[in-house]
Amino acid sequence: MKIVSQIKEPIEKEMELFEAKFLESMTSKVALLNRITYYIVNRKGKQMRPMFVFLTAKLLNNGSVNDRTYRGASVIELIHTASLVHDDVVDDSNKRRGFFSINALWKNKIAVLVGDFLLARGMLLSVDNDDFDLLKIISVAMREISEGELLQLEKARRLDITEDVYYEIIRQKTATLIAACCALGACSVKPESPEVEIFRKFGELCGMAFQIKDDLFDYGEDKIGKPIGIDIKEQKMTLPLIFVLNNCSKKEKSWLINSIKNHNRDKKRVKEVIAFVQANGGLDYAVKKMLEFKDEALKILRNYPESSYRNSLELMVNYVVDRKK
Repeated sequence: MKIVSQIKEPIEKEMELFEAKFLESMTSKVALLNRITYYIVNRKGKQMRPMFVFLTAKLLNNGSVNDRTYRGASVIELIHTASLVHDDVVDDSNKRRGFFSINALWKNKIAVLVGDFLLARGMLLSVDNDDFDLLKIISVAMREISEGELLQLEKARRLDITEDVYYEIIRQKTATLIAACCALGACSVKPESPEVEIFRKFGELCGMAFQIKDDLFDYGEDKIGKPIGIDIKEQKMTLPLIFVLNNCSKKEKSWLINSIKNHNRDKKRVKEVIAFVQANGGLDYAVKKMLEFKDEALKILRNYPESSYRNSLELMVNYVVDRKK
């Protein structure tokens, strides 16, 4: 993917070294575990999270990183991978990024234990190196991810999510991890500086835009690996739907809620809901909000001198909202 290669260019060397360190951080005396972690490493995604760590660190430290930056990137990737392994068990999902999930190949019990192992490795990598400031950033992110997931489950039952509650859910569920990446990058080279909070906020804004973009895919025609309308089937209240629910007549609102509560498995009805949301400005509103988060993130970057690292972070922010999957 051309744009991802462009973003990676100023941190190519660091990303190569990171991959070796990341694999090393997962090694164990148990052969089965090594087989599984080797499988995980070989089906990696775009690795946006470590990229955020390295680009932030290099932007703030005249183009150089240190051992703490590598550890921060490894820890966040370990924690993120653990959460994906656990998510696949919870969702009973057999595929991830087009490959079989760990639970599909090795069953749930092993998948849960692998997720636990990756979490423990992440924690120990920080503790063993006295990176307690980095560990605190990661621990806060982990707590918020769990709270966000539970808040979403609690609200899904009642279908009464306000726009503010939706933002809180996506802030905790998605944005907090990208915020942690940028805070880790800053903290690894400038501990206890105002930059740690500034770049935490920058990452959070990117994460908010990222999740709204993901929610928009549910209403689009792009084939992105998940079927159109899956959020409606799972009764997930996303921004396009929330906007329309708050701006339609009482009769239309009760039809929408009835459709999501009682007819969410009916393909024809789901298509009707999607068409209604599209026709009533739900997508336009969500796009407007997504672009507001993007612009806020770019505004933060413009406070720093132009460099290849700043350019890559700007490309990353734009990629978040322009991506096709």
